[in-house]
Parts: sequence; C-alpha cells; structure tokens
Amino acid sequence: MTATPPWGVYVHVPWCRVRCPYCAFVVEPVGADPPPDTQGYTDAVLRQWSALVPLFPGRPATVAFGGGTPSLHPPDQLARWIQELAPSPGAEITLEANPEDVTPAWLDAILAAGVTRLSLGVQTLQLAPARLLARAHSARDARRVLALVARAGFQSWSFDLIFAVPGQTRGELDADLDAVGTSGVPHISLYGLAAEPGTPYTRALAAGRLRAPTSEAWREAYDHARSRLRGLGLDQYEVSNHARPGHRSRHNEHYWKLRPWAGLGVAAHGRLPDGRRTVGPQSLAAFRADPLAWEEWTLPSVLERAEELLLSCMRHVEGLDLSRLDALGYRLPEAAIAPLVADGLATLEGRRFALSASGLPLTDALIVHLATALEAHPG
Repeated sequence: MTATPPWGVYVHVPWCRVRCPYCAFVVEPVGADPPPDTQGYTDAVLRQWSALVPLFPGRPATVAFGGGTPSLHPPDQLARWIQELAPSPGAEITLEANPEDVTPAWLDAILAAGVTRLSLGVQTLQLAPARLLARAHSARDARRVLALVARAGFQSWSFDLIFAVPGQTRGELDADLDAVGTSGVPHISLYGLAAEPGTPYTRALAAGRLRAPTSEAWREAYDHARSRLRGLGLDQYEVSNHARPGHRSRHNEHYWKLRPWAGLGVAAHGRLPDGRRTVGPQSLAAFRADPLAWEEWTLPSVLERAEELLLSCMRHVEGLDLSRLDALGYRLPEAAIAPLVADGLATLEGRRFALSASGLPLTDALIVHLATALEAHPG
C-alpha cells in the first residue's frame, strides 16, 4: 500500500468588514449589530471535522485559516480550533489577517493560540490603487503593521501584493516592491488583479468605468515584479508565490502537489486521501443549519484526476512526476512535451516534467494544451 502523503486542514472564516470589489469568495460582511455568531461557527466547523477526521490518517502537518478575514475571529476560538485539530509537532499554522486588525496585543494572543505563520492582505501600499481596491488600511498603517509583524516572533510571515490594477503606474508598483525589501518579509504572494464573475470590479469593466491593463502591460508588470523579487532574494516557486529559502508555504504546497487536505467551513473545498472532492454548504445560513450537508462529495473520474494533476502540479516549479499519470493509466505524448522543451518553456529531467521561468507566465494556456493532449494507455 502507498503511504498517505503529508496533509493539511483548511478552515474558511467568512467574516469581512466590507466585501472587496474584486472578491468572489463566500464572505459575510459584519457590522456592529448584530455581531457575527463566531461561537456557533466555531462549533459548526468542529462538527464537520468530527465527520472528516476518521478519513485522514495521523495528524495534520499544516493548518490554514483563510477567508474572509480570519483576524476577525476571536483568538480564544482560534485556539480552540487548533487544539481540536491537533496538528502534528512542528506543524505550520497559518492565519490570514488584514492590517487594520493587527495590534501588539492581538499578535501576542494569536501567537499564544498556536499560530506560527501570518499572511497579511496588504495588496498595495500606494494611495490610488488602495482606493480602487477599497482597502481599509492606509499606507502608513500598513508599514507600521509590517514592522510589528517582522519582530513579533512568527516562524514565517507573508504579505500579498496585487498588480495590474487599472491606472497603476510602474512607480507605484516599484514602491510596493521597495517595501518588500525594507520590511524583510520572507514570502510574497503576487497576484494580477482578476475580473471574477459577478464582482463590482467586473461590472465596472463591462460598463467602461474602468479599463483593465492590456495583456502586454500585464505581462510586462508581472515579469518586472518577478525580477525585482528575485533580486531581493525571494525565489519564485509557484506561479504567484515567491519565498526566501525555508519559507515556502507548506500548506499551499498540498494544493500544488495535489496532496490531501480537509476543507472546513462554509463553501470550503477539500480533497480526501482516497481522491474524493468535498465542498461545504454554499451559504452561511445553510452551513449553520447543517454543516454536514455537503454541496459536493464526489470521486472524480480517472481522466478528471489526471487533469487535476496537471492543473495543480504544473503551477509549481517542481512540476509533475509523470509516473503519477502512469499510475492513473494516462500519459502525455512526446509530441505534446517536446515542443515546449525545445522552445524553453518547459524542462524534462528523467520523469520530472516542469514549466521553466519562461513558461510559468503562460501556465493556464499550457495546462489547457497538456490536458487536451492526455492519452489513455493500457499500462
């Protein structure tokens, strides 16, 4: 029997002060009256966990709290989750936070709760892009928070940067990248602003109130940011993620290497050790009513699992061990791989197939090309 690889737990925390105009996640805007029922949500998540834990061997190697805004969840209830999830010794426990929630007392509380890694939703430190993105923190506040987190004592920490914001100048992007160097942050997640269906940002583009950067401008900004980050000692290890040695996101690597993870909370996605996919109830009301009423609990077809391998692993610089496709009865023909290697877009070393630095910006298109080329083989 094949041993189960390391696995993690993702907990979706839906609270947000306001919904960002580009956000398509399931979130719950919170006001002063009535306050969110965080205790009831904590209990419901643990009900889900009690149903899933018998399906996972051993203990989780990572735990990640995402959202939404997990920094709006009370630290004592975060501590309860961590205790009940019982991660293995030395586990990475990541919490996403917005800068406006970070104070010295709050940092002490979440460290005491067991959080080892903080991921900050900074997005930008520049005034004009921050207004368009509806960020609740000022540039001054964000810089203050970066300094607090840098000396708080986490094993690692990260912050997000968004580029390709309408009207964003090269100078504004460079100023954000300068802050990376000044802060000493060991991990950066770099995202191009995407037009997700149904969001205010997408409607503004459709109405002509905003104009998205051209594909050429997007690629130029992406390559420039990658180069700057590499010069600052943060190497790219996934399409959007850059880290100093020893500071990769161990939890997110479960996704990019298609390992199992338990998905807990409203609309949270998971992947069981036997390959089944789970999705939690899609609304907060449905989740509160019955957290075990899964929206999806299905075993993908063999072809779908082969496509999942491409979609996940080809985003990571380590790529895909082609023997994993072999085990499913599928292969990539040489005619699909050889041109990419010849053009410098990919590498093939033994059975390890990966996109190169030149190929990573074209990941989505290249995955479609590879998925279309998949062939069944008898063994």
